[in-house]
Amino acid sequence: MSIRITSVHLEGGTLHEHIARLRWTNRESGETGESTRSAIVTWIESKNGTAYVSEGGQLVHVGVVTPAHGPKYLRTYADKTWTNNLLSLPRF
Repeated sequence: MSIRITSVHLEGGTLHEHIARLRWTNRESGETGESTRSAIVTWIESKNGTAYVSEGGQLVHVGVVTPAHGPKYLRTYADKTWTNNLLSLPRF
């Protein structure tokens, strides 16, 4: 299954580490939903899920970042570079 992240909710700051919840659309079924960051991280790592954002008609992969300290978080990854596409999405 793959989902397109459509908006994000940040708590306690403005960086990727502060994304607390994400809204998404299932690419295959059109189903929409909202999940916590940790639920999406687990889904990507344990269930082989694929998440992306749409940027100018291009699909940009969402990956899991494992920092030295603190919880895992999500960030987009394009052309072998971590990017800021998630932070450009609408907020809720």
